[in-house]
Amino acid sequence: MTANPFSTAQKQFDEAAAILGIDASAAEMLRWPAGELHMTIPVRMDDGSVRIFRGYRIRHNDARGPGKGGIRFHPEETIDTIRALATWMTWKTALLDLPLGGAKGGVVCDPKKLSEGELERLSRGYMRHAFPVLGPKIDVPAPDVGTSPQVMAWMADEYASMLGQHARGIITGKPVALGGSAGRIDATARGCIACVSEAARRLGIEPGTGTAVIQGYGNAGSHVHRLAAEQLGMRIIAVSDSKGGIFHPGGIDHAALMLHKKKTGTVSGFPGAKAIDPDKLLALEATVLFPAALENAITASNAAALKARIVAELANGPTTPEADRILQEHGVHVIPDIVCNAGGVTVSYFEMVQNATGNYWSEAEVHNRLEQKMRIALLNIYATAEKHAVGNRLAAYIIAIERVLEAMRLRGWI
Repeated sequence: MTANPFSTAQKQFDEAAAILGIDASAAEMLRWPAGELHMTIPVRMDDGSVRIFRGYRIRHNDARGPGKGGIRFHPEETIDTIRALATWMTWKTALLDLPLGGAKGGVVCDPKKLSEGELERLSRGYMRHAFPVLGPKIDVPAPDVGTSPQVMAWMADEYASMLGQHARGIITGKPVALGGSAGRIDATARGCIACVSEAARRLGIEPGTGTAVIQGYGNAGSHVHRLAAEQLGMRIIAVSDSKGGIFHPGGIDHAALMLHKKKTGTVSGFPGAKAIDPDKLLALEATVLFPAALENAITASNAAALKARIVAELANGPTTPEADRILQEHGVHVIPDIVCNAGGVTVSYFEMVQNATGNYWSEAEVHNRLEQKMRIALLNIYATAEKHAVGNRLAAYIIAIERVLEAMRLRGWI
């Protein structure tokens, strides 16, 4: 049975809350979203029919600042997945010390089966319904699984049309021509690579000697392939997507694989590589495993089989609490999702700053600022883990929860 992601998020919180001795009322407040918007979105399809889509926007906590979190378009989207993602965003923004809270949105749909016109109408319909709960100082969305800078552009335009004025700060992850930030496209992967580089130094892994396995080959997974090879000199020996997996011990070239995927729509069938079951890919011997797909990839049933030295959680919630304990017992160095994939929200925050000031930064400046933020956050985790004699994930939660609690106390909420 697949673990409920929101139950996972609550368990992770409960474990840290017990160590911190949090008051029961404060704990209950942080275990649940502050507000939820449920939408019924009618969309005129290309054949003239009207189809109804279910959509959501959830704000978990905004004690530290406006809500922040992406919008997913996915056929298996659920309210509990979005609740979990909103909760993780609260901890993520606090851990990176960003003046933001946590939120998330989504629509139950398969964007791959929609025409461009249908996708635009759905995107605009979502914004019309979410308009009352969004704003640069209220809650700011961004792209996520199944959405893109183009989807953000449509949504930002719809918001501006309803408001009657330009509002660049309403959404991040926009195209650069519409006020997006340089360096946003690969920010999630780039932040992850900064963490892996720091972890490798800590573990004594020499640059240019490692191998990597990537589960999931969307925006984050494909960019981490390129950056792991370019910046860390890693040999990527296996990759999977929703349609299958490939393995080549000599390494898989990023540019060639991207060309193959563009032509075929999948990594499967890449010339020269062997097919591999995506589930077996997780158990390959490698320096780093990048789970970059969806939740619950690493569970109690497969955690003991993992042979990677480092698990760099590029996806949100890829490891269940039961699996996390197994990995810790086996000495696997886990870089938890709320820091490992926080590069995206960090550069989204940079985009908010640039939109608010009208002063836009170079790509090099964005990269430098991002890498500095990521390294500081990870080093804080290591220090907290040693102080409390806990694993990296629990240490990350301790830092994040303490920061949110401080804001709540100062505001008089608790």
